[in-house]
Amino acid sequence: MRTVLFLALAAFGAFSTYVMWQVGYLGIWQAGMASLGAWQVLLDLVLMSCIALGFLWQDAQRSGRTWWPFALLTLAAGSFGPLLYLLLQPSGAARSPRPATAS
Repeated sequence: MRTVLFLALAAFGAFSTYVMWQVGYLGIWQAGMASLGAWQVLLDLVLMSCIALGFLWQDAQRSGRTWWPFALLTLAAGSFGPLLYLLLQPSGAARSPRPATAS
């Protein structure tokens, strides 16, 4: 799984770097607002980022990890935050989750 996450992060990172080089950070946002269809895609990505942040927060609480750097990265750069969070997950975390505490 780490190999797939690493390849996804590397490929998407390379493509994103190329796009940023071509149009800049604001150019990406402007393209996302260029038409009604682009707005739909942009809002869908923002919604999915919020859902991912909720899952990251819950998982971080359960596993005792710090989540805010990944949240900031998600807000600034989208899927890079969740991808890095999953990629940097401790080796045994997926196999032996910490028991939930009563609240």
